[in-house]
Amino acid sequence: MQWWTRGPYSHCELVIDGLCFSSSLRDGGVRVKRIDLTTGRWDVVTVQADAQHARDWFYAHLGAGYDAAGLLGFVLPWRTQDRRRWFCSEACAEALLMPESWAISPNGLARLVGVADDLLTKA
Repeated sequence: MQWWTRGPYSHCELVIDGLCFSSSLRDGGVRVKRIDLTTGRWDVVTVQADAQHARDWFYAHLGAGYDAAGLLGFVLPWRTQDRRRWFCSEACAEALLMPESWAISPNGLARLVGVADDLLTKA
């Protein structure tokens, strides 16, 4: 999917007070966990946002399923939206109060939060 969404990112997390919030197929959907972000596999950027709202959103949706069908909408000619399931960038964008979160890929989210062009073109 990285090539389709024009950038290096295939996943994203919101990091609040050392905890990583996202939705993951591997973890079964919306979850919170600790991740070692010092491995060199992560680009960490600061985002101006209401951290309490984002944290509250994730805890309210904890355990919601992973939206694989919605994610496929980035490469197929149709889109679906299921408010009971979330893919990573959709969940992060929703928690950050971004409109049309279902249409935001990890690379789209990176652009929206102002990730530097040199990071986005490293793919």
